[in-house]
Amino acid sequence: MIRRTRPFSARVRLLAAILGVVLLGLVIAGGVTALVQRERVLANAERQLDGFVSTVSTGDEEPADLVDAAVPGRTDATLALRGTRVLATTPAPPGLPLADDAAFLTDLRDALDRGETRGRLSSAVGPLLYAAVWDGDAAIVQAISIDQRMELVTLSTITYAIAAAGVLLAVGVAGWFVTGRLFSPLRKLRDTTDAITIADLGARLSADGDDEIAGLTASVNSMLDRLAMSVDAQRQLLDDVRHELKTPITIVRGHLETMNPNDPDDVAETRDLGISELDRLSRLVDDIDALADVEAGSLSSGVVDIGALTDRVGELVAAIPEHTWTIEARGRGRFVGDHDRLVQAWLQLADNAAKYTPAGSPIEIGSSVDGTVVDLWVRDHGPGIPPAARHRVFRRFDRVSTRRGVDGSGLGLSIVDAIVKAHAGHCTIADTPGGGATLTLRIPLGGAHAPTDLPMPVRAGDVVLQREATG
Repeated sequence: MIRRTRPFSARVRLLAAILGVVLLGLVIAGGVTALVQRERVLANAERQLDGFVSTVSTGDEEPADLVDAAVPGRTDATLALRGTRVLATTPAPPGLPLADDAAFLTDLRDALDRGETRGRLSSAVGPLLYAAVWDGDAAIVQAISIDQRMELVTLSTITYAIAAAGVLLAVGVAGWFVTGRLFSPLRKLRDTTDAITIADLGARLSADGDDEIAGLTASVNSMLDRLAMSVDAQRQLLDDVRHELKTPITIVRGHLETMNPNDPDDVAETRDLGISELDRLSRLVDDIDALADVEAGSLSSGVVDIGALTDRVGELVAAIPEHTWTIEARGRGRFVGDHDRLVQAWLQLADNAAKYTPAGSPIEIGSSVDGTVVDLWVRDHGPGIPPAARHRVFRRFDRVSTRRGVDGSGLGLSIVDAIVKAHAGHCTIADTPGGGATLTLRIPLGGAHAPTDLPMPVRAGDVVLQREATG
């Protein structure tokens, strides 16, 4: 199988996603912090200008005296203007050198002529916030450099960016090693599954720890176990079928080779024998198909009334000759299952009991419910099944030796066992008092059974239908 690879591994994609989220968080945090600091700096500048306007408006000094009284800072300057001529200005340094900035003075005068006493203007030192107060024909102006006030914010932003880059690098390095350790079991899982072939299903993974990866490893091991069991069962079935086919083929071939074509009686006898063997092969194929369908999980789901199921099987077994059939007990309740398959399994038990029970002896069937399990049983009074042989009864093509010769494919009870296991149940064998065997289909109920006289809707989970490997 050709594996399609992506341009980037899952490890790289996961690490990129982590770094992307971290980077986004750092950018948002840094951006919000810088924006808040910027707004705070501008608000402080506006408050300073408000204080300047208030002070100048209430003072009685001359414009030059007011300017001389101002204490300049590194980021601001105060000057008195008449037209574009500077009457007085705070010294620079420490203040801003605005008295020699002709372009700024021209723009300021134009703004004042338009009546704009507060605003923002460009200058040689960058954008400025200004406030002006008229004193006669002179204007007293204070201007604050935005860029210089923002130097601390800019420095903080640069420092934050460097620190964020360091954090991002640290997260990337740590994430690379962490994701490497995280994906290491997955790589081992991939390599192991690639190495597994149908000829060798014995490779298993070591599940270390109790995290999700260990759980996945355990699940894969369990899947491989079930797959190995299924393959072994198929191989066993093929071996058994091959063994079962040899006998009729050998018989038919031997009779055909020894048949006298000139003897009508010999020809007729050989023909009848060939047809009989072909019929047996046909029954074998039908039983194999039925077993494969059940093991493949092809069961329908519906409400099964235990009492009605018992009566139906009682009507059908009454047609089996040479025995007296009795329904001894009827269970009361309902559960979810495959009605037709359960009838098939129960009839197979009854037919098996009829084959191994002396003609004329009674056979009883019945059902019961104990609240958690429904029992469907057949009780005969034949030779019974020895305890040492009971584990072989439900094997494929395995026939227990009895006092009667019985013809069959050897798959009947295997089909019964598969149907019951598909209903999450199992089969049991017990001795019948006085001689004989009692075979029981035990099917668990998913919940409390309801009385048969009350309607009960189908509810998922009343009986768990699952496929199990049978050997």
